[in-house]
Amino acid sequence: MSEWLIAILEIIKVSVPAVIVFLTVQALLKQYLNKQYQLRQLEYKRSEKDGSLNIRLQAYERLALLCERISIPNLILRLRTGEMSNTDLKAAMLIAIQQEFEHNTSQQIYVSEQLWKILQFARAETMNIISAMSERVESTGNAQELAEELFKYIDDKEVNINSKVQSAIRKETQLLF
Repeated sequence: MSEWLIAILEIIKVSVPAVIVFLTVQALLKQYLNKQYQLRQLEYKRSEKDGSLNIRLQAYERLALLCERISIPNLILRLRTGEMSNTDLKAAMLIAIQQEFEHNTSQQIYVSEQLWKILQFARAETMNIISAMSERVESTGNAQELAEELFKYIDDKEVNINSKVQSAIRKETQLLF
């Protein structure tokens, strides 16, 4: 019986350190794998954030371009032809503004609600200016008359709505950095 006891003690003497080493290695390996998992998650979140940032910046770029495209001087230069009447120019400008705005409507999900409201106001204000100035000229007259009225109105105005909107876009973009 003493041989059995000696054999059991020898097995315990070898097994206990082996179990301790095994449990230590298992704990260290688990800790290492958890850290690696956390690093991968952090890298994934960072790459997602970078992708989201790029999309948001593109949205701001598109909205800045929208402001340029719906500005009255750019509309006149882009749309007016020699044979147009005042009514034709007014209609073409209002349609172009609406189409540009509709084309960029999806960008509202990437910008603040306040900025989107500013853009809506700018669109409405631009359309109102065009309509008001078109009432000052004869509807069947040459489109040059309406263009001159619009340029005169813009020159007399101290505050340009499009420059205000672009300033708001720049300020909100700077908040991203």
